Amino acid sequence: MIKTNGIPFLDLVTPHKELREELVGVFNSALDGAGFIGGPVVEGFERQFAAFCDAAYCVGVSSGTDALRFALMAAGIGEGDIVVTVPNTFIATTEAISQAGARPVFVDIDERTYNMDPRKLSEYFEKECHFDVNTGYLVDRALGGRVAAVVPVHLYGQPADMDAILDMAERYKLVVIEDACQAHGAEYLSGKDGWKKAGSMGRAAAFSFYPGKNLGACGEGGAVTTNDAELAQKIRMLRDHGQAQKYYHDVEGYNGRLDAIQAGILRVKLGRLAAWNEQRRNCAKHYGELLGSTEGVVLPVEAERSKSVYHLYVIRVEDRAQLQQHLAKANISTAIHYPVPLHLQKAYARLGYKAGDFPVAERCSAEIVSLPMFPGLSYEDQKLVAEGVQTFVSGQDARQLGQLTAVAGD
Repeated sequence: MIKTNGIPFLDLVTPHKELREELVGVFNSALDGAGFIGGPVVEGFERQFAAFCDAAYCVGVSSGTDALRFALMAAGIGEGDIVVTVPNTFIATTEAISQAGARPVFVDIDERTYNMDPRKLSEYFEKECHFDVNTGYLVDRALGGRVAAVVPVHLYGQPADMDAILDMAERYKLVVIEDACQAHGAEYLSGKDGWKKAGSMGRAAAFSFYPGKNLGACGEGGAVTTNDAELAQKIRMLRDHGQAQKYYHDVEGYNGRLDAIQAGILRVKLGRLAAWNEQRRNCAKHYGELLGSTEGVVLPVEAERSKSVYHLYVIRVEDRAQLQQHLAKANISTAIHYPVPLHLQKAYARLGYKAGDFPVAERCSAEIVSLPMFPGLSYEDQKLVAEGVQTFVSGQDARQLGQLTAVAGD
């Protein structure tokens, strides 16, 4: 079979070529001024990203994991507390919870959006918890610990159903920290407040700037957004060894700062983010048109009250391993996000969960496949991807796909 150069899952080369002069300028400025840690470049990015998220404050940190961990700690979540989240997410979500001293507890996901199912959250509160009138805490009956927070994950670029989650959190006096690490610029239509940006709805929100994100650094980076001035100040201390001022340590903190060079790179890219997100939405629209009538393929659903930024475009098929092999023969790259739900990971065997505890997450994790998705993905390449998926589900010989890609490369 004749192969083309192929269709990558993600293209990080082209945008950096296009921005090379500006990005090199960031590095040169850092060299000229020797400003590598903190300073006006970091502060400038924090102001701009806070404004982008419609939040009052942004605190740059070293990763999305640190962002979530520091947000939880600054909100008073600690040893013995229980934090409710979902099993269908990257392990950083639960690492941050555990590293803050708390215990993750899972609820199942909505099969249409792959986000936290508010009905399952309500069932957990009503069936597995009781409200202690003496302490004013919601308590998990089996574990005996205080349920202190909820971490909804805006997975694949689509916000969770925040109105329902925030209403329950208010009823039970819980902190809500958004995991917005895949949702830079995503929006949610609140019945109370109109359109809201991811990062502006909970007590705080965590963002990752890992290179492959919608807004990605050229290395590691993260940020917390919040409308709470006191929380923001606590996070500033936590990221910098607990310092209120240099060499005066109010608490024991961490080395979790955002480098100035990465902040400068992010400032350059932030100006393009809205356009890049719109390109992703257009790509998602094209996939929907190309694959919408294909039997045997479940397409992503954008909830009526959401504006997804399609960090990933995830479909479901029955035999995803064979589909991936089929597409790989034509040099079409795919990925899986995520193959094993967290409650079944070896790292969390101590939590005592078993297969069947969260059937929706388990079923989805066995069928999901992430197709190529990035700004600049051409319609012609999307057609090839769609034709590859269609030849697979229709049972046609893979050689036909090879012929299609060979023609495209001529």
